[in-house]
Amino acid sequence: MSDANRLDAETLGPYLEAHVPGFSGLRAVEKFSSGQSNPTYRLEADSGRYVLRAKPPGKLLKSAHQVDREFRVMRALADTAVSVPRVLFLAPEESPIGRMFYVMEHVEGRIFWDPALPEAAGNDERAAFYDAMNATLAALHDVDPEAVGLADFGRPGSYFERQLSRWTSQYRASETATVADMDRLIAWLEDNLPADDGRVALVHGDYRLDNMIFAPDRPQVLAVLDWELSTLGHPYADLAYQCMQWRLPHDSGFRGLGGIDRAALGLPGEEAYVARYCARRGLDGIDNWIFCLAFSFFRLAAICQGVYKRALDGNASNPEKARSYGEAVTLLARLAVEMIDTR
Repeated sequence: MSDANRLDAETLGPYLEAHVPGFSGLRAVEKFSSGQSNPTYRLEADSGRYVLRAKPPGKLLKSAHQVDREFRVMRALADTAVSVPRVLFLAPEESPIGRMFYVMEHVEGRIFWDPALPEAAGNDERAAFYDAMNATLAALHDVDPEAVGLADFGRPGSYFERQLSRWTSQYRASETATVADMDRLIAWLEDNLPADDGRVALVHGDYRLDNMIFAPDRPQVLAVLDWELSTLGHPYADLAYQCMQWRLPHDSGFRGLGGIDRAALGLPGEEAYVARYCARRGLDGIDNWIFCLAFSFFRLAAICQGVYKRALDGNASNPEKARSYGEAVTLLARLAVEMIDTR
């Protein structure tokens, strides 16, 4: 662990005892190796096991790494059909570690890093895992933001237009070299921006398999993690973002479903997955689907570029892994351009 990401247990422990209900006896702090945006730590204490998630050290891009938004949305979803960890405390920027963080319960369960689910007992269980993800996503988009106190969690309407502007600005702010396919993708998205259809939902922003904890013994979602990018937005953006998985190569750093025999593994195809989501939400289909997918590739590429820039600046949560994200930007942009060229 880099010195910038190291937490001093002797300093942190008394602070947590004073602010986290029931917390006592911090014994160990271990940083999770996964995660590139906000460094996340397992806390071992006499009172149990916890998770601490903090802003990264160093100079940050505007509107990025808002762990307070993560804390707020998980607290709001606590009594809904969307399973989230129980959040316990939000520390301000003037905390003992010098940056904002929050503490939540540790959820015991399984996290799967390979979307082909080689750990599953068989095809039926693999299909059940994907159906559980689908059901959870539909449940999230059925949540009434006003009813859970999130009516002001984002600006309703014109989601794709606003997000395209935001992530283009973020990408330009962290750009380290010219990527021709990325420039072309941005131009295509600007030229093909659909008219706003008025749909607004609470969106996760990074909805994928490895941001979920499943029950140890069954295909049930126990907790959806990593809500940093959540906002009020267009539900199709979440669906398209997850469906990128079907198009990303399995042998890449993204470990997608591209290039594997999905039918032989009992995994649903993209069309079937979308249809199941639509059935759950009473929809006839998805308009502008290629745009939604292209936008998802673009936004992920912009996020990867930010991670890569932080690695060059020495502020990444996992510097060695972060440097590989520069190559990911090129891959994502190329895949998106190939998709819109063959649509």
